[in-house]
Amino acid sequence: MHHRAWLTLAALAVGCTLDIANAQDAGKTVIASPNAPVAIGPYSQAIKVGKTVYLSGQIAIDPKTKQLMAEASIEDQTRRVLENLKAVLSAAGMTLDNVVSTTVFVKDLNDFGKVNEVYAAFFTSAPPARATVEVARLPKDAKIEISAIASRP
Repeated sequence: MHHRAWLTLAALAVGCTLDIANAQDAGKTVIASPNAPVAIGPYSQAIKVGKTVYLSGQIAIDPKTKQLMAEASIEDQTRRVLENLKAVLSAAGMTLDNVVSTTVFVKDLNDFGKVNEVYAAFFTSAPPARATVEVARLPKDAKIEISAIASRP
């Protein structure tokens, strides 16, 4: 295995922020957290550019079991998604207070009120800008996916 691949795996195992050569050359830093689900495709959990962190969409995968909480309610899936985002933010040295924008994808817009109740419990003051969109299908048939952008002043 290539040396960079081994270094990447070792860093992921201890939850470090990764500086991959190609990404670093472009001014990007790959952010990875062992406390959030690993990516299920060719993407990073988050990318940091300057003082801004772009978080990939999270679905309700339990990072311990690596399984989607498929039978969970929309409220429980939303909680898990937001906890996953918090874990990635923490790996970047940020919190939910740094989030400036989110995009929420839901399978059923009739769940909007239930999602809002959970969402409001996580963003208690100065909630971020947000777009919410109903979609036909999400990865692993999740009920919700949320991506975010966070920034430091």
